[in-house]
Amino acid sequence: MRRFSLLLLVLFFVPVAHAEAPRTFREAKKLARHIYAERPVDFYCGCAFKGKRIDLASCGYIPRKQPKRAARVEWEHIVPAWVIGHQRQCWQQGGRKYCTSNDPVFSKAEADLHNLVPVVGEVNGDRSNYGFGMLSEKPSQYGACPFVVNFKQRTAMPPEYSRGAIARTYLYMSERYGLRLSKQDRRLYAIWNRQHPVNEWEQWRNRSIACVQGNANRYVGPVDLNRCAKSIARSAAIRPERS
Repeated sequence: MRRFSLLLLVLFFVPVAHAEAPRTFREAKKLARHIYAERPVDFYCGCAFKGKRIDLASCGYIPRKQPKRAARVEWEHIVPAWVIGHQRQCWQQGGRKYCTSNDPVFSKAEADLHNLVPVVGEVNGDRSNYGFGMLSEKPSQYGACPFVVNFKQRTAMPPEYSRGAIARTYLYMSERYGLRLSKQDRRLYAIWNRQHPVNEWEQWRNRSIACVQGNANRYVGPVDLNRCAKSIARSAAIRPERS
């Protein structure tokens, strides 16, 4: 009985060192679906979703050109894979597929859950690999969704409620993967980071991802990984085994 009690204590207090970052973008998307199932709302428009389907009526979204794509959830890289790749030698050798297969840093960055968010598919397509910035246009392209894309300027303006999270993601990705930011972008994200403080949703997201991936975004805040046992058990259950 004493041995059994000691075993329980060991199992309960083992540090959470088994959290493991997803190895591929495909695996990251699978994990992300389980994380956001707890709070299934898209990042830019505030639309509710279930499974792979967006409830457009829940947020007053009106498709701009692609109703079928608008009706599905897609997983957006806040810092586009294109931007990450174009700072890596591998992209010049064979593009994204080559980077994924041959550059461990790119593959890890592409699969980083802190950089991945659920969005309306049409918005994901329209945003493309455009940078974020402030625009003079008023939101009108997507009904009540306050997201703006200027295709000529190749710039997207996100709604105010997502700007802080975007800024802190860019700062995190730049630091973690050595990505260069222009002076203009760094200034913009410093302003957004200051103007739009971390909220409860972002804290929840940071904690949920840290518990699955094994690291937090320090620009959002620290996470006690020793309290993540349940989240890690859930993520381990859905990971494919290593070959």
